[in-house]
Amino acid sequence: MAPVWAAQLLTGAKSFLDNPLIGSRRLNARGLHVARVRLAAGLCSWRRRRLAGKVRADWREAFDRDGFVAIPDIVPPAEFPTLRAALLAYEGPAREMRQGDAITRRLAIDLDMLAAIPALRALLEREDVVALFHYVAGFRTTPLHYIQTIVSHFEGNEPDPQETLHADSFHSSLKAWLFLNPVAEDEGPFTYVRGSHRFTPERLAWERQRSLADPRAIDRLSARGSPRVSAQDLAAMKLGDAEALAVPGNTLVVADTLGFHARGLSARSGERVEIWSYARRNPFLMWLGGDLLSLPGIAERRVNWLWSARDRLEKRIGQPWRPVGTRRPTD
Repeated sequence: MAPVWAAQLLTGAKSFLDNPLIGSRRLNARGLHVARVRLAAGLCSWRRRRLAGKVRADWREAFDRDGFVAIPDIVPPAEFPTLRAALLAYEGPAREMRQGDAITRRLAIDLDMLAAIPALRALLEREDVVALFHYVAGFRTTPLHYIQTIVSHFEGNEPDPQETLHADSFHSSLKAWLFLNPVAEDEGPFTYVRGSHRFTPERLAWERQRSLADPRAIDRLSARGSPRVSAQDLAAMKLGDAEALAVPGNTLVVADTLGFHARGLSARSGERVEIWSYARRNPFLMWLGGDLLSLPGIAERRVNWLWSARDRLEKRIGQPWRPVGTRRPTD
């Protein structure tokens, strides 16, 4: 496996537990992890500079400053109720995953859904929205899109791991939420530490220190490359507290999940429904496009292909997303 482990150093592979080179305390003491972080960040900044011209200036400035941008009334208010009703009434093949006491349901935004709801296709192909997605992702790539429903406090007392502040990886990636309903501060809101998407000297020092930990002696999600962060860590990095975003329906939030974020705590059982989008590419690529899977006719099929492939490989890599039949988002 040594050649495979070595090749993974020039990809988005992030697990300190599964790759003994990435998790090597000796190599990381000599700067391996920090070198990967710095190279990925430098290339992302270089690509974003080339993509910046097509992004609305106010959106770009907010993102550059904070690591996310929240856009109210992204759909014209007169049109939003019709789009929302169509999305909530749509029935399609659904998958669900349980983490702690939360259930997440996803319906793929595929060719069938886009044909049934033309306004959804128009939204996802809007030039200003696409330009923002490209800028945050750092690539001209089409995100994976879903209708996502999160049911909090479903049953049991096991904590939801998404409620702990964390970064998704050592490099930038895009996640976006278009909330179909209002989300209050105590209803599991999107939560983010402003400015935590930047690699300051303090953040780099923290990255180096965590790379020296024994991956078998820390929590599994951190060991697998999605580090959890404490209040003491934030203070050491000279970062502020996490902020919960209470937002009205029809708000689009687009974030770099290199920054520290979480699903905020929910005070009661509840349900959050959103259009959820995700994009992550190899951070060491030097070109902007070239993503064949983003071609029209292919991009809309990717989610179902990914689910099917993981079904076939379940014994080797696992499959947390279980089919639950044809459902609506809120069934």
